[in-house]
Amino acid sequence: METTNLILIEKCCSSLEVEFSFINSLNEYGLVDIIVLEDKKYISNEQLKDVERAIHFHHELNINMEGIDVIYNLLKQIDHLQEELRITKNKLNLFDLE
Repeated sequence: METTNLILIEKCCSSLEVEFSFINSLNEYGLVDIIVLEDKKYISNEQLKDVERAIHFHHELNINMEGIDVIYNLLKQIDHLQEELRITKNKLNLFDLE
């Protein structure tokens, strides 16, 4: 598997100034996926934003992992509802055109 879209967790931790245990906790809560290739651990580029957001919640707002998990689940629900609303609006626009 190519590592072009993956970030080595060691580098991620050093650049974001966070311990590996924090990223591991995010993985345990199902908030990020750790990919293991050739005994090295990676996260995908797409998940970097989620890691940065979790760091902000934890370090700057003092929110624990359980709270971060709740926030992420609520954000997913909001995204899902917004997508449903967009689809519904598009359907209504089709009826208006007829």
